[in-house]
Amino acid sequence: MIYLDYSATTPVDRQVLESFGLVVENYIGNPNSLHRLGVEAKKLMDASTRQIAEILKVRPSEIIYTSGASEANNTAIKGVALRYQNRGTHIITTKLEHSSVLEPIHYLETLGFQVSYAPLDSFGRVDIEGLEQLICDDTILVSIASINSETGISQDISQIGKMLKKYPKILFHSDMTQSIGKEKVDFSFVDLASMSSQKFYGLKGSGVLYKKDSVVIEPLIHGGKSTTVYRSGTPALSTIVAFAKALRLSSEHFVENRKKVEDIHDYLISHLENIEAIHINSNSFSVPHIVNISIPGVKPETMLHALEEEDIYISTQTACSDHFHFSLAVYAVTGEEKYAKSSIRISLSHLTTKEEIDQFVKVFTDKVFYLTQLGGV
Repeated sequence: MIYLDYSATTPVDRQVLESFGLVVENYIGNPNSLHRLGVEAKKLMDASTRQIAEILKVRPSEIIYTSGASEANNTAIKGVALRYQNRGTHIITTKLEHSSVLEPIHYLETLGFQVSYAPLDSFGRVDIEGLEQLICDDTILVSIASINSETGISQDISQIGKMLKKYPKILFHSDMTQSIGKEKVDFSFVDLASMSSQKFYGLKGSGVLYKKDSVVIEPLIHGGKSTTVYRSGTPALSTIVAFAKALRLSSEHFVENRKKVEDIHDYLISHLENIEAIHINSNSFSVPHIVNISIPGVKPETMLHALEEEDIYISTQTACSDHFHFSLAVYAVTGEEKYAKSSIRISLSHLTTKEEIDQFVKVFTDKVFYLTQLGGV
């Protein structure tokens, strides 16, 4: 098997799985219980939270545990909008966002909120001057992902954050799901940020919303004691510990893993550039972990299944898309519908080998030739 869909989800690191198992077996108490088992569980939970906060360089009180990035995005966007709607009802985002950002915003439009989309430059990056021109007295929230999950294009979150500091009424949220483990992240420029452990070799169903202490939001879930008033429910101690372990491992091995991915990325690109029938959509502002390409005339799902027959796994649009007939992210970057209708994503890891890339390129080249001859069935 050749797995090239790491941006959808990563395999669980064995050390993370071991930590998860140890907690499940040995810590049966509810961290909110007052008896000894509860106290022991809470000590472990608090230690894990401190470790996460230390790695992210934030305060433990600013960590909100969620079931993943989708819940974190929904909590941030709806929570800010509903809490501060007395200040205004205008939201700014981009057309590059994940569906768990765009759909909550579309929902808020049904409640009377107004939405503007920040302009992009020719590289698919936010035009900061254009963004600032969209700001009005009613603007209360800007939500822009740090990395687009389809094209890998990285936004200048620090510069956007610095500009927004001039507008203290506006809160800045960033979906940083594709950044953790791929880039160094500075949370000082944002008010809220979302992430999921399944993107850095942790467990699925485990996420975090970073929220500055000074920010108050309306919770999505009411009732039941938890680690914070902003997300009710019994704390999932085992996944919290596993999240901390995955984050620590990601941080400790960041430099060496990043270098491995950069080398594999360059190796892959050197081969793809020799295939005339494709167009590379990712650019110099894309992280090396994500390579988005188009095969005009070939349906993405056709190529996906053709590769799957050879036990090779890539993706078309992001796995959580709402099944648009073309990629909104690729269209926003290229302006070409033919590329947006035929894009696939190859996502890499430090686990990816040159031997896997060699085999992928060989099979992929054959499939491109065959499918283009058939007219992209």
